[in-house]
Amino acid sequence: MPRREQPIPAGNAALVRFAADLRQLRQEAGSPSYRALSGIAHFSVATLSGAAAGHRLPSLDVTLAYVRACGGDPDRWEPRWHGVATELAVEAARQDAPDPEHDDAESPRRAPYAGLAAFQADDSPWFFGRERLVDDLVTRVAKQRFVAVFGASGAGKSSVLRAGLLPRLLADNRTVFLFTPGPHPVEEAAILLAAPARTTPGRLHQEFTAEPRNLHRTLRWIAAEQGPEAETVLIVDQFEELFTVCRGHEERTRFIAALVHCARTANSRCRVVLGVRADFYSHCAEQVELVEAMRDAQVTVGPMSADELHRAVVEPAARAGCRVEGRLLTHLVAHAQGHGAVLPLLSHVLLETWRRRRGNLLTLDGFRASGGVEGSLAQTAETFHGMLDARQRVVARQVFLRLTAPGEGTEDTKRRVDRSELDLDDDTRVVLERAAEARLITLDGQRLEITHEALIPGWPRLRGWLTGSRQQLREHRQLTEAAAVWESLDRDPGALYRGARLTLGRQLANSGSIGLTRREQAFLEAGTVAERDETETVQRRARRMRMLVTALAVLLTLTMAMTAYAMRANQEVTQQRNHAVAQNAAARAPGLSRENPALAVQLALVAHRLSPTRTTRDGLLSTLMPSWSGHRGQLLSLAVAPDGRTMATGGGDGAVRLWDIGRPMRARLFATLPERETTVHAVEMSPRGHLLAVAGTDRKIRLWNIADPGRPVLLSTTGGHTDAVRSLAFSPDGRTLASAGDDRTARLWNTDDPRRPERLGVLKGHTRTVRCVAFSRDGRTLATAGDDETVQLWDVGARRGLMRLARWRAQSLGVFAMAFSPREDVLVTAGGGDTPVRLWTVRDRRPRQVSALTGHSDVVGSIAFSPDGRTVTTGGDDRTVRSWDVGDLAHPRRGSTLTGYRTAVSTLRFSPDGGTLYSGVYDGMVRVLPLDSPRVIADACAGVRPVITRPAWQQYLAGIPYRPPCR
Repeated sequence: MPRREQPIPAGNAALVRFAADLRQLRQEAGSPSYRALSGIAHFSVATLSGAAAGHRLPSLDVTLAYVRACGGDPDRWEPRWHGVATELAVEAARQDAPDPEHDDAESPRRAPYAGLAAFQADDSPWFFGRERLVDDLVTRVAKQRFVAVFGASGAGKSSVLRAGLLPRLLADNRTVFLFTPGPHPVEEAAILLAAPARTTPGRLHQEFTAEPRNLHRTLRWIAAEQGPEAETVLIVDQFEELFTVCRGHEERTRFIAALVHCARTANSRCRVVLGVRADFYSHCAEQVELVEAMRDAQVTVGPMSADELHRAVVEPAARAGCRVEGRLLTHLVAHAQGHGAVLPLLSHVLLETWRRRRGNLLTLDGFRASGGVEGSLAQTAETFHGMLDARQRVVARQVFLRLTAPGEGTEDTKRRVDRSELDLDDDTRVVLERAAEARLITLDGQRLEITHEALIPGWPRLRGWLTGSRQQLREHRQLTEAAAVWESLDRDPGALYRGARLTLGRQLANSGSIGLTRREQAFLEAGTVAERDETETVQRRARRMRMLVTALAVLLTLTMAMTAYAMRANQEVTQQRNHAVAQNAAARAPGLSRENPALAVQLALVAHRLSPTRTTRDGLLSTLMPSWSGHRGQLLSLAVAPDGRTMATGGGDGAVRLWDIGRPMRARLFATLPERETTVHAVEMSPRGHLLAVAGTDRKIRLWNIADPGRPVLLSTTGGHTDAVRSLAFSPDGRTLASAGDDRTARLWNTDDPRRPERLGVLKGHTRTVRCVAFSRDGRTLATAGDDETVQLWDVGARRGLMRLARWRAQSLGVFAMAFSPREDVLVTAGGGDTPVRLWTVRDRRPRQVSALTGHSDVVGSIAFSPDGRTVTTGGDDRTVRSWDVGDLAHPRRGSTLTGYRTAVSTLRFSPDGGTLYSGVYDGMVRVLPLDSPRVIADACAGVRPVITRPAWQQYLAGIPYRPPCR
């Protein structure tokens, strides 16, 4: 549509066909008189007859009323009306050059709306509706040195920062620097600060790259030039470009470190404000320094309220001397309220409606003629596209694809490019000028970009281009960057594509879907020539090598044939001899461990060196792990005191023994609690170490005072369970004891007074035996699990009013052991099946499996976390103990595997300092593995004691030759 009020040319073919079809519709309805139609449609006779005359396009309301009066289908005619309006707008735009007076910033009749473009500082008099948010942001910036402004794409973050916050800061005599990161954020910062710092961008870039803290020093120097109390404000708009167009991980990390240091250092004279798209919050959360800086410094740009939308629509029009029709205002507020991302589309449709105003009135008819909120942007873009010839449309497609960065797990974003990346021929210049006139792109000196990201989802034609070229776009971005690097290195052949990358580049060039610049084409051609030359050189060398190899092969074949039989026979004899000797030595070594440990270790080392089999490995590990007999029957449970000096064990013989483990290699028995005709399934020590809980098949829970381990005192015997008790667990504060067993329940006990424990509650919900209970690190959550294959989480923080938080199936054959991490909300479960050990995150009542620990070949019945939470150790019926580093939960790393056990491993515990691992075995033995300290294990050098440390024998078992050093 033309900007000035004038009739649409009647000679337009689309308008003539439209009017003819309206007349045909009237004839099909029996040719009623216009007076009769007026009574049905409620429009005047002149209006209805003029609608079918074809002199001008009638309004949408008139058209639909005419169609209904004639018995037509309004749903079919409405999109047709929009199509004719778009075609007429294209024709009018070609005939009517843009009127610069309407867009002149100094003219009182300038456009009151910014369209797709963000409001700038000069537009602040026209920026309405966000006053409360701007006031809040100014207050936050005054109180805090680091503020992050989050909002969805189209929520108006850039306008708030540029037209709201920036003018307010300048009015307060603040020194403000605003920029976007681009592909090289450190370089952008250097260019921005070079002039006020009185230096060159190159020198400043070198300083920022060498030491990120130099950004703080530069800003502090600039502030000092302004006065002793002056401060600078650094506004980084579109911060998400750090993750979309900046490909250098080191540069990104360096830039973030520099920003955080600027704001958080003690002598800072700078405040940092970030504008970030909300869907990139997770990217920011992956940066440790950003997470800490943003902890209490986030401002959210949400949807406008009805009053704010009213001001944003009415006030700019009033400032321009115009009015907004009430129907239009009501429609816009109702459509936009509650939608934060609709603001660019709203601003654009208001701009198009203003251009179609009737006098000084913005009308609903003008709004509908522009295509509405959803259709105005597409209509403007289609109008621009319709003004181009065939060649220019191809160029437009290539330009807009270059200006778009495909998202990887996020929405597509705009991309700023330098003019040097384009071949600026006549067609390209025309496309850029017309796109800029339509405000689809923004030209800023040597750079250009899409005016707003709302164009990407809002223009169906552009979405279609992106859908068909997404993978090719990613390949093209890499090609563009590689060509730029090649050019910057004076076309160094070492920077050219080769192999598969060159093939992909040629396929991209041949596809024709994405136009390549002359520089990119030259880059591919140079790579093709270099590859051809290298191929010819390689082929010549290959021919010479084949001739040489053939000659050598003939000579060697005879020699190898003569010696092969003799070598194989000798090797087989040697292997058989070594295997027999190694088996005998490995069988004898564990039996010598108690009498002569030095000889045992030397014998096991020799056996494993001769024949590295599972048997010899078991023998070697057995000699490296001191052990002692704890029980006559099975050893089922083990607990270590917080001071690391006392251990309690219980087992199938009904005894509970207390051990002095101050010297783990030489444990000493403190005391044996009175034996009963029962099996002790669980022993557990309180976090303060003075209280020991014991339970088993007699369904009783006994609390002992072991402050003096040599003289334990029975404090109480508590009943409650109706069947055997399988598991016990103290809360981290030691005030609550949880128990579970064969009666399919878990119970909570208050142990503030251990002489009279108080029952707090019974947790029901399991359908079979509950085998294990565990408290979370804060003691507010209790996990229960058992033979019904499920884990249940309970809120026990208040100790009253127990509530189940979650329930899920964790293991396929039952859950036999589980443990909470001491440093984060992670639960490890163990059982049987193909995946016997699994890691779960249990935040926010939504358990989620993050990884699985594989390797065990049988049921896993014991789990232990190291005190620092970084290591998980598991033991099972396959007679192995395995460890994993779970510092990265999603990618746990497998550690050592201990296989020197003769029966299944029943229980595992770490010492409080993490330096020793204790394992209980079904054969009644307790085995000790020192994890950190060196250990004297052999006496092999004529009375001098050699030392083997843990890393040393791990290297040997990994296949690295080792000989014990003497000292």
